[in-house]
Amino acid sequence: MKYNFKHLLVLGALVVMGAACSKKIDEAYKNPNYDVKVAPETLLPQIVSSMGGNYGGHGPLNDIRFIGAYTQNFVYSATLSNFDRMGYTVGSDNAASFWRSHYYDIGQNNVKMIEWAIENKQWDYAGVGKAIFAWSWLTLTDYHGEVILKEAFNTDQITFKYDNQDEVYAYSKKLCFEALDLLNKTGDNASQASLAKGDAFMYAGDVTKWKKFVYGVLARNYAHLTNKADYKPDSVIYYSNLAMKETGDDAMVKFAATAVSATNNFFGPFRGNLSSASVVTPTALRQSSFIANLMNGTNSAFAGVADPRAIYLLRKNVNGTFKGVDPVKGQAVLAANDRPESFWGVSQVTSNNTAPATDVNCRFIFRNASPFPVMTATEMSFLRAEAAFRKGDKSAALAAYKDGISKHFDMLMTYYSTNVPAADLLTNAKRDAFLADPKVVPTNAADLTLTHIMLQKYIAMWGYGTFETWVDMRRYHYLDNDPATGKQVYRDFAVPTGTDLFQDNNGKLVYRVRPRFNSEYVWNINELKRIGATEIDYHTKEMWFSQR
Repeated sequence: MKYNFKHLLVLGALVVMGAACSKKIDEAYKNPNYDVKVAPETLLPQIVSSMGGNYGGHGPLNDIRFIGAYTQNFVYSATLSNFDRMGYTVGSDNAASFWRSHYYDIGQNNVKMIEWAIENKQWDYAGVGKAIFAWSWLTLTDYHGEVILKEAFNTDQITFKYDNQDEVYAYSKKLCFEALDLLNKTGDNASQASLAKGDAFMYAGDVTKWKKFVYGVLARNYAHLTNKADYKPDSVIYYSNLAMKETGDDAMVKFAATAVSATNNFFGPFRGNLSSASVVTPTALRQSSFIANLMNGTNSAFAGVADPRAIYLLRKNVNGTFKGVDPVKGQAVLAANDRPESFWGVSQVTSNNTAPATDVNCRFIFRNASPFPVMTATEMSFLRAEAAFRKGDKSAALAAYKDGISKHFDMLMTYYSTNVPAADLLTNAKRDAFLADPKVVPTNAADLTLTHIMLQKYIAMWGYGTFETWVDMRRYHYLDNDPATGKQVYRDFAVPTGTDLFQDNNGKLVYRVRPRFNSEYVWNINELKRIGATEIDYHTKEMWFSQR
């Protein structure tokens, strides 16, 4: 994934930097070393890379290191991490990389790609650009709440007004339909061969799969609104059925894994982004007790079930068992032989966080060349399962639930078998045996619960779908009970309390990430005061989508 940098970061998206250049100066004094207009196919690779969080080290993968602590996908090897405590790092851009990714790395690059593609009658490129923005806007508002929408990408301004979350939801939906209109156009300069040049690292120019991606964004848009009076489960079902149905439809950002850093997966050892155990910037991630217990049979929802997928996602310890680390406490409280290996397969008996020279022991999304999932068929099945359940159609819910688990097995077998011990490789027989276990898949549809659906979805999206898992957990306010059982939907999930909870939370749980510090708190402070973002507990303000 080698780029010509004069074709990247077109016009710089100065909205993020809080500064703007005069158009008159730009027009009067053209830079002879900088193209005024470039081909859309030279812009799309970097935009797609940003969706995977790789370009410049910004985006989802960077922030998953922090948000994963909120959802207990991960915890930190050191003690008292602010993110284990559902807090944040004051005066820092930690956890605000997606802000930069949306407004800057994707940002003006995508604005120009769409504009120039329409001028060139490359309808497919324009449709892909709008599809990416539909996904990006929805992800951004789910992450931060109020964001800059109407005044975004206006390089004549140095301060910007924030818009409400429901407006961003509506705009994302509008972009989806515009994307579909463009992707349905043929002729002129739209062609699979041309699109494949810029789309080498996602769908190789397959417009049909990009349309499924758009339908997936629409399915998410409707699925997030379960707490609203006008929640539409039929819309979730309709659009998820048009979205990814098979593993081959999965939206995966792929990596060439060359000697150039940015061509490698952000979580792989080449990049070294998981190797520090600093308390200030605690990036030494470990598997949490919550995910380990879900898969080792000690979570009460799936008691006694040893999940055969565990070896793909998690790491064993010296004792050969799957155990995790509790939030806040750090791994040192565990007996040395109970500490899980790092995600690069390095033993933690001596707390060694050094990245290995190669990734021959790495698995799943932690290899240098591992593709990073953005949206998958397994997710769409679980969206259908929850929607059908809420609609009262438990038979359809059970079928979709079972399909969601099956599709996760398929995804792991298709993309992530590298470096898994031969005896532990998943097979169709192992998948079918797991699905036949009544502790996992009830034989009677009437016995299916929201706990079944949401916990298996949690497993299926672990590690890569952290942003969506956080949406789910906030929709259920972390601790909401399942009406069928009177117990937590997210069974055995324990939130930090007392002194383990971040001091600025005022006893409340985290619901949003603050706007990016180095653009907003430095340049846009008056607007932040207006929306309440200067309050120390702003990150605990509940989101529009999660409010009843």
